[in-house]
Amino acid sequence: MNQRMSWFNVTSLTFGFAFLYLPILILIIYSFNDSRLVTVWGGFSTRWYGELFQNEGIMDAAWVTARVAFVSATIATILGTMAAIVLVRLGRFRGRTLFNGMIYAPLVMPEVITGLSLLLLFVAMGFARGFWTVVIAHITFSMCYVAVVVQSRLITFDESLEEAAQDLGCPPGRSFFAITLPVILPAVLAGWMLAFTLSLDDLVIASFATGPGATTLPIKIYSQIRLGVTPEINAVCTILIALVALGIITASLASKHRMMRARRTVG
Repeated sequence: MNQRMSWFNVTSLTFGFAFLYLPILILIIYSFNDSRLVTVWGGFSTRWYGELFQNEGIMDAAWVTARVAFVSATIATILGTMAAIVLVRLGRFRGRTLFNGMIYAPLVMPEVITGLSLLLLFVAMGFARGFWTVVIAHITFSMCYVAVVVQSRLITFDESLEEAAQDLGCPPGRSFFAITLPVILPAVLAGWMLAFTLSLDDLVIASFATGPGATTLPIKIYSQIRLGVTPEINAVCTILIALVALGIITASLASKHRMMRARRTVG
């Protein structure tokens, strides 16, 4: 049933979206500002994007962030998928409650506590903080998000498909990669993208786990804005927004294409 929206709902939505997206829009507009003063419009220009790519500090931090995000998201996706399979397929087993709590604890754990505990762990074990400690830290808090996404898909998976394949002589491992994995692949990819985005955005945990030569882009941006916002910061933030938006659009189009292909196959 279609109902006309009241003026209160329209006003609430307008103010809500304005509160969320107007600051982002202003940041994007001022990234094309010709003036060095970020609050004074001096005309349209792309000069700061050119200077951004010549800023070795920001570019090095961006490269570190991309590598950390890719490696941590990939490993977190593998571990999170395995954890989801254990929780869904093995049923009740000894220690399930403890295992379940350990998997989902980072969802509710404050980032400061997580970062501090990882720092104490690295110091106690004598790990030199750097690239790999940041990767381990990001795997720790992003794996649970992958497990949640994949587990929700496995719950609705029809296990009779695997059973039919095994009745026809397909080994369990091969039936998983040939049947189960293609079906849950959209959830796995969604979990990977979520873990990748969380890694790109993380500041608190990375600041505890990082070391010399492993400065991520959020840490670099935070250290620079403490001295004042520069036009290069607006430019790099705009690029990050564009990359995230591109990833969301690509995932949506791929999901829509997959659903249309599945409907044509059924039809």
